[in-house]
Amino acid sequence: MNKVITTGLLVIGFVGANAAFADQYHHHETNNQMQYNEHQRIKQGVESGSLTREEAKGLAQQQKQIRTEERAYKSDGRYTPAERQNVHQDLQQSSKSIYQEKHNGQ
Repeated sequence: MNKVITTGLLVIGFVGANAAFADQYHHHETNNQMQYNEHQRIKQGVESGSLTREEAKGLAQQQKQIRTEERAYKSDGRYTPAERQNVHQDLQQSSKSIYQEKHNGQ
């Protein structure tokens, strides 16, 4: 009976640790995926004509600033959850900017 309880507790511990690691990894991957998606949205907007070249340049500059900020955060060898969240929020704002520029009728 004690072996069953011990084994059950070990399994629960491993599952919990794995879930915490997966959540942290997934969040980091999400920022990278967001950056890729935003680049593709800007490119598609230029190709379809929903973004002017000037609008695309401004949006690309915004993306560059986010990448620069992310590199600065990582430069000390640490990329804290707060820093990652800050980059994520910047990417969300950038996504809204892309949407607004693509739908402003210019």
